[in-house]
This record gives sequence, C-alpha cells and structure tokens, in this order.
Amino acid sequence: MAGGKPNVLFLLPPGWDALSKALFGHAAFNSFLHGKDHYAPQQIDYFVGFRPPHGFLKGLPRLKAIFSLGAGVDGFLRDPEFPRHLPVVRFVDETLQREMAQYVTMHCLIIHRHQRSFDAAQRESAWRQRMLSRPSRDVRIGILGMGDIGAVTAERLQMFDFQVFGWSRSRKTVPGVTSFAGQQELPQFLAQCDIMVCMLPLTPETEGILDAKLFAGLPQGGWVMNVGRGGHCKEEDLVAALDSDHLGGAVLDVFQTEPLPEGHVLWSHPKVTVTPHIAGITDPRNASAFVVDCVTRAETGAPFRNLVDLSRGY
Repeated sequence: MAGGKPNVLFLLPPGWDALSKALFGHAAFNSFLHGKDHYAPQQIDYFVGFRPPHGFLKGLPRLKAIFSLGAGVDGFLRDPEFPRHLPVVRFVDETLQREMAQYVTMHCLIIHRHQRSFDAAQRESAWRQRMLSRPSRDVRIGILGMGDIGAVTAERLQMFDFQVFGWSRSRKTVPGVTSFAGQQELPQFLAQCDIMVCMLPLTPETEGILDAKLFAGLPQGGWVMNVGRGGHCKEEDLVAALDSDHLGGAVLDVFQTEPLPEGHVLWSHPKVTVTPHIAGITDPRNASAFVVDCVTRAETGAPFRNLVDLSRGY
C-alpha cells in the first residue's frame, strides 16, 4: 500500500461499482475498494460504507474513524464487536432529505386522492367517479421522528394544506407543526394521525415501536407509512391491524428482511404498497464530497460535522 497519505477503505453497494473509482478517488488519500483492490487491513485509516459484516471493522486495527454513507447508523451499531471508541460520522445530505420528503408527500397525496381505487377501476375499464372524503386541510399527518428529514417533510406537506403533527423524544420547534414529545404524549399524538409516517432512527428504544399497541392508538381507518427502518415494525401486528380493518392501509419502503422474501404476505396484501427501500437514495456525487470533507477534517484536527452520539444511536 502507498505511504504518506491516509488509506481509506470503501465497502460500497453493488450499483455503485462502475462509479466508485472515479467518484471516490482523491489526491488527498489512497482509496481502496473492498472486494476489488488488494489492501492490508492493518494499514487502513478510515472506513466508508453502509452495513459492513459483523466483526469486519474489528479487523482494521489502525482505524481512526468511520464514515456512514447513510443517514442511519444502525447497520454499524448492531455489530456486537463494533469498535465503540471510534468516532462515527453520518451522511447528512439535502438532496436525500428532499427526495425522502418527496416520497412521503407523493404517497400522502395518493392516499388522499384515492388514486389506488382509480388504478383498480382502470384495470377493469370502469368509469368510477369518487368524491374526496375531505379537503386536504382536514387531513392530519403525523411524523414519528422529527429530525432533519422530518422537518423538511413537514414543510413539503404543509404546501398541500395538510395538517402536520410531529413526535420526537424531545420537543421540537418546526414552523406550522404541532409538536409532541416523550412517551407520555405519544398516545395523544397517535390519536391525531389520519396518516402516520415513521421517520425514526433505529435504536434499542425504537425497535419494534410499530406494534399492535401503537396501531390500536391510531384512528379507525388510519394509514401507516414506514420510511425509517424495517426493525421499527412488527409486521405480523401490522397485517393483523390491516386484516381487522382497524387500519386503512400501509405504505412500506423498509422491511425486517431485505430484500423482502418471495411469497411474503406483504407482497400481495391488498392494503399494502411495497417499495424496495428507495424512499431516499444516497447521491454518489454528494457522498464523494462528504468523504473528502470527513478525511480532511480528520487529518487537520477540525471537528466533524454530524458526529453520531453512540449512546443515543444517532
């Protein structure tokens, strides 16, 4: 391995392979692609990726910092051998935030405008006019997890006159949003949600939060949208709430097992929309700039931006 410059190891998604060398090579460091380039693990200074195999990072003894290419870092922290003494920096990208907000807004509009029923009518060549159940100003959308992405999403939803409510661990101030905070206010928040959108980070405290008790707290006919992590949702509880007609439907972009297994009940459930974890996609070009910034800060002693609090998990 070349000396003098820091050595950065990349473990990238398969779809990025063709772009990786051009995007992630930089004069300030030596870049190595796991699975393609030969490298000596004991000489790696920085790791860049999403979800390395458990125990992988332990095998990089000179590692100084970890840079996550995703907004969430649960894929790292679930490793029982994760080197918790190292700083972890998460990728915060305005493009990803806007695209996630776009996804949520699109599906809220599809639900509000009854688009699924018109799609079904078209397949039957049937002309079925249908009035809106209510104007958008009377539709209440609750965001479970009012972080950076939640705040951008709330702004976009308000542009279409939806009422927006937010819940988080600590109270947040977001223009136009009614804020709820803490476990004691969660039932009051849920009761306001015609559509409830989960945008939480996955931590030990939030794992399995979308369960039978939570679904029971939503209004009759309410919808659930999960764009957080698959580990948030107890899928068997969700299916039961849908089959009982307590919930009107669900939009799911993340799942307990990904890819979603062939034959899984969610694929064919008439009240469920499935998308393959694409609500917010990391832009490789922005990720490249993020890596350069992180390495530069590490090498010059400047403070990192968006440093993860490992005790909280985000």
